Amino acid sequence: MFDIIAGLPLHPLVVHATEVVVPSAALVVALAALWPSFRRWARFLPIGLALAALVLVPVAIQSGEALQERVKETSLVQTHVDMAEGMAPWVIGLFLVAAVLLWWNWDEHQATAARAPKWVALVLAVSGVCLAAGTVVQAVRIGHSGATAVWSQVAGSTTQSIAGASDNN
Repeated sequence: MFDIIAGLPLHPLVVHATEVVVPSAALVVALAALWPSFRRWARFLPIGLALAALVLVPVAIQSGEALQERVKETSLVQTHVDMAEGMAPWVIGLFLVAAVLLWWNWDEHQATAARAPKWVALVLAVSGVCLAAGTVVQAVRIGHSGATAVWSQVAGSTTQSIAGASDNN
């Protein structure tokens, strides 16, 4: 199911969506955690993007596992696989913070006398920023390791071809 679509491996298609949605979700959640007027304006956007990321990450992992069976096993591929498996906890945390922020925003519209203490806002802000930063760093590391696994073979063969061609001249 997570192997091929229209004759192409599904993994690169899903990964490009994931590499856009995950950092976007992280940025929006961090902004919502830090900026109350943005949180009121964005309403369901942080949790919607976090939910999309929560769906895309397992699909990217499963399609990557299907692709891994078709490609040559290298240490670069294994590094990429190992790093990718660490993304889910970051995205789950991001989703949970987005859910609490949605509740917080909903609660802000209710009676102000019954609001939670200020330390709750501080914990949400710190959690949101830390999870967003960790999520983006992990996404960049995973993307870079995947690109290195793919393009090092292409670049290496191109470099060898160029070197061989210049030796023949």
